[in-house]
Amino acid sequence: MELDSIGDWRRTHYSVDVKPEMDGREVTLFGWVQEIRDLGAIRFVILQDREGTVQIIVLRKKASSKVLSKSDALQKRYSIGVRGVVKKTTITPRGIEVIPNEIRIFSAAESSLPIDITGKTPANLEVRLDARALDLCREDNISIFKIQHTAVGAIRGFLFERGFLEVHTPRMIASATEGGAELFSVDYFGRKAFLAQSPQLYKEQLVMSLERVFEIGPFFRAEESHTRRHLSEFVSIDIEQAFADADGVMQLLEQLMQHICRVANEKCPKELATLKYSIKVPEIPFKRLTYDEVLSDLKREGVEVPWGEDIPTPALRTLGKIHPYFYYITDWPTSSRAFYIQPRRDNPDLCEGFDLMWRWVELVSGGTRIAFRELLMKRLREKGLNPESFKYHLQAFDYGMPPHAGWAIGLERLTMMLTGKKNIREVTLYPRDKFRLTP
Repeated sequence: MELDSIGDWRRTHYSVDVKPEMDGREVTLFGWVQEIRDLGAIRFVILQDREGTVQIIVLRKKASSKVLSKSDALQKRYSIGVRGVVKKTTITPRGIEVIPNEIRIFSAAESSLPIDITGKTPANLEVRLDARALDLCREDNISIFKIQHTAVGAIRGFLFERGFLEVHTPRMIASATEGGAELFSVDYFGRKAFLAQSPQLYKEQLVMSLERVFEIGPFFRAEESHTRRHLSEFVSIDIEQAFADADGVMQLLEQLMQHICRVANEKCPKELATLKYSIKVPEIPFKRLTYDEVLSDLKREGVEVPWGEDIPTPALRTLGKIHPYFYYITDWPTSSRAFYIQPRRDNPDLCEGFDLMWRWVELVSGGTRIAFRELLMKRLREKGLNPESFKYHLQAFDYGMPPHAGWAIGLERLTMMLTGKKNIREVTLYPRDKFRLTP
């Protein structure tokens, strides 16, 4: 089959832009063949593009021989262009169809596809991920990533309006950002380097000059965990603010969450309808629970968590049933938090760290940061870390480090919250975990 070139054709509309009031107008559409139904005298071709679908109708008795020849050659997932006339109708849900004057075939597709992108024949997630480029053509997946795109735009706009500057910190580093063994090592011109777990130390240093900074970008953790909410490569949304404490950045965070939910509702009604999901815009301020209060809530439900330990997943699931929307967990034991989190002055066994929870999932972690070199070195030693490995970070504290605080949101977990998806791999374009490095 001879394929066509785009030539002088230019798209005039996406599928969603074709409306009944355009009856009689000529349009040029580009996309892919989603379905074909042949009723003998009439052939229906469902054209899919990024914005949705539109029905192309070929009338065998009226269509030109060239249009008939092209339409007979079509198969699912062929990439095509259609130039035709909009016809108002009562037959289709949207009240329109397009009668083609010309069809161009730009590329063909295999006759047997690994998955059905219409969703009529479901496939398990691993099969879908093996054919991810095709899987992403499914309308629900397109909806997921349009909602994610909208959320990122809302975040950027919100932070820009509040005086935050967007920054870009290194991904290759000489030592662990936060300590621990969850690091991927790389060969850096004969020296050992690591992929960054977070921008934490850099963003703290940047508050000395830029005061309010944020970053949206990929980070890496060599986690052994293989759960529905963990990835080895993930996108983190980080902020750091000078002359602020945990309370200040918690207020900023809950305002941002409210804003994201509102914008997603306003801008993505079609996508949410496709996913059959609704987003409740939360009221603020969010509920705040101390670590001790959480342990008491769990104990009443028959779940015991030893004081000082992190809260395990089964206990978090119980907690999510008690508190079914957004809530903070504050006043964590200092020993359970990262070395840079400020211990409370009135009780150093507790710290000014917090987590923002959505049901049982941790969406955000943050807190007031230590702004004094001596205390930071003490905390490094308590965590079993060598201050010498952090000498370039520590020297910044000799130059007038201000009080500061910040937080980090996992974009994929945020997207789960906005779309109702239960597995983080469904809201990641090409997920990377302990067992998956391809495609």
